[in-house]
Amino acid sequence: MSRQIPPQCQDLSAQVESLLTLLQQESTLRSQQDTTAIQASLRKAISPTFEIVFAGAFSAGKSMLINALLGRELLYSAEGHATGTECYISYAEPDNEQVVLTFLSQAEIREQAEVLCQRLKLDPPKDLSQIAFLDSLQQKANQIIEQEGGKSKSDKAKQADALFLLLDGFKNNTDRIDLNRNNSFSMQQFNFTNLKEAASYARRGSNSSVLREIKYFCHHPLLEDGNIIVDTPGIDAPVRKDALRTYEKIEHPDTSAVICVLKSASTGELTTEETELIERIQNNLSIRDRVFYVFNRIDETWYNSQLRQRLDNLISTQFRSSTRVYKTSGLLGFYGSQIRSASGQDRYGLDTIFSSIIKGVDGQEETPQFINEFNRYCGSSGKLVGTSLRPSVNGYETPLENYVRILGEWGTDLIDHMLKDSGIESFRLGITRYLTDEKRPQLFAALANDLQPLCISIRKSYLELFRELDSQPQQVEEMITHELRKLSQDLARIGEDFAAHISEEVNQVINGKATEFESDFRRLQMRMVHRLDELLNTFSVDSAYSRAISNHPRNSTAPLIAVLVEAFYYLSNELEDILVESCQTLINNYFQYLLDKVRKSDYYRDLYRLLGNDGGLEKKLKEAEERVSDILVSGSRNECDRYVRESPRFYDEGTFSIYQFRQVLQQTSQTYDVNGIREAEPAIRQLLKLDFEPKINQTVRSNFRQQTNNTLKNQLLPLSKQQAEDLLEKYAQARVYLEQTLAKEAEEKIQKNQRLRTELEENISLYNQAVLGINQCLQSMQLDRQQLPIIAMTDYVSATLEISSEIKGEGQ
Repeated sequence: MSRQIPPQCQDLSAQVESLLTLLQQESTLRSQQDTTAIQASLRKAISPTFEIVFAGAFSAGKSMLINALLGRELLYSAEGHATGTECYISYAEPDNEQVVLTFLSQAEIREQAEVLCQRLKLDPPKDLSQIAFLDSLQQKANQIIEQEGGKSKSDKAKQADALFLLLDGFKNNTDRIDLNRNNSFSMQQFNFTNLKEAASYARRGSNSSVLREIKYFCHHPLLEDGNIIVDTPGIDAPVRKDALRTYEKIEHPDTSAVICVLKSASTGELTTEETELIERIQNNLSIRDRVFYVFNRIDETWYNSQLRQRLDNLISTQFRSSTRVYKTSGLLGFYGSQIRSASGQDRYGLDTIFSSIIKGVDGQEETPQFINEFNRYCGSSGKLVGTSLRPSVNGYETPLENYVRILGEWGTDLIDHMLKDSGIESFRLGITRYLTDEKRPQLFAALANDLQPLCISIRKSYLELFRELDSQPQQVEEMITHELRKLSQDLARIGEDFAAHISEEVNQVINGKATEFESDFRRLQMRMVHRLDELLNTFSVDSAYSRAISNHPRNSTAPLIAVLVEAFYYLSNELEDILVESCQTLINNYFQYLLDKVRKSDYYRDLYRLLGNDGGLEKKLKEAEERVSDILVSGSRNECDRYVRESPRFYDEGTFSIYQFRQVLQQTSQTYDVNGIREAEPAIRQLLKLDFEPKINQTVRSNFRQQTNNTLKNQLLPLSKQQAEDLLEKYAQARVYLEQTLAKEAEEKIQKNQRLRTELEENISLYNQAVLGINQCLQSMQLDRQQLPIIAMTDYVSATLEISSEIKGEGQ
């Protein structure tokens, strides 16, 4: 049954792109609308293919469920077999069924063998060409299987069986396997004449183990309308690369829906890998809510009440919001559907369906897993209680004898009941209903839901622009009158904007967020610190001693304290020079930066338009710069003048400075000439450093910064408020200037408004054309409730009435 895109939706892509183009033209809307979801939902709605990915852990039963869904045994399915094969099943007409097989490379096979050998504690093959070593490995794998009691008796046995099949598959297909490349072959290259033969080859365990990808093209109604079923490697595959391929497929844009096959019916909880899988599914916009959760192996809960309660609790707590939850037994459901057409003549499929499975060693028939589970279902599942079916499982009969006898006694009634209990029919019905009836409408509904916010925003923006343009005067005289009427408002607004701007800039400085100012102030701090270091390093005791002697010509010697006094004056004055210079640079840079920002502002441009000049803003700022500079230079001189005084704790007992002072005094008092003081020069420098470093730090870290912040605040904020008031007094000047320029400006503005209105009408026409086309498409899908909003004539009328009401209100 095909559900192709209806003719009304053929132009859907162009119509959606038209809306996205209109969005890009609206600068105010671009940043508010994320179009990623729209583009993803559009791709899904118009895509010719719809990939349904089966994902889950290995042995969860993905392949068996696919076989059951299609009613054909296409994919290999065995207990514990961890294949890394990806399978794609697409539609084909009955006469064009096809299979394309792609093999693993030798490098990939060797990697898988190494992982399995590591788990089994066996030496891995270093070279696959060593056939004797591979034979030895297979023998060891068989020994492990025998020790464990069978292929499916333990995880270790399953791993050993996987290794055996992998090596067997390599040996049987050596001529098709390249060293590093993945070779592909059509079924004709194998001389297969039909899909059944090719599928049988691929389904064989050893062959399946060495296949990287299988592409089936087969005839089935579910595969029409571009549906592609994808079977992926287990998310807990032994080879991590295989598991990553599944996650990559889950996150790929081509993936449209996921059937998440979970093992919780066997464990009662989600594994770590299953939780990660669900999270990754939720992050793919191409999937959305198109997720089916299948709890396979539900038959295991029939025999364990605690397991059944844990599963029910898991579903009711973690999956309560999902409407696509199924409980299945793929094994009973698939083979149950297969044996419905069998009869006693072929022993209900033992001689046909299961013929290749039951062949044992020495002619002894082995029991297929389905037969054991069938007998278990009949004997102890409790699913037949209250029915007219009374099958008995006799201990004196073999499993195969029980199976044949039970079906001979109860026939299709028992099979039908088992199929119902398996949940496969319900699962198949749900998938069929979704793919044939619900898929297309839901894809288009998702697109419509994603488009709705975008259309509302564009429509609102267009009507607001129409409302604004319609409120503008249409004649030059009206425009002039209109502009003059709001002149005082414009001057007031400019003044308020200027004041707000200056306040913001000052606050940025106070809060330490003015980047350029902070950089300049840090430079001032570093210059002060570096200058102190330079002065201390170059300080000369001889020069200080000489200045002290010259001040007292009657004396031929000078005390240590006199040398220190000269040093204090020298350092203070030198530091004052650098602080004054740095302060002037700081203020010059700040006001230049501030002036540049004012010149680039909208209110500055508006002021020039109204007055033909800046209304004295730059002059006021220049005057403020001079005042601020004078205040801070004076403050710098006062700050450094205080350096002449020793620090308050310079002579305190117990401080290092007084200890240092006494050491220096003891050293210099040994002689009365300059040599004693000259020898103490390093100690004197250290003494000066102890006094001046805290002073400098206090200045640059606290005192001067606080003074700078207060000065800028006290000078600029009153200036900005006063300037705002001064601008209002320039109304007469502005009116005279405007009257000279408004005629030409009004004419240009009217032409601009007319151009904008024409562009707006064209955009509204394009918008309506696109939306009407999309709405017709949605109507064809019977999605009337998802209709997108158009811009109708009544919307124009409503906007015009609002404008008229506002104009009347202003007039009153």
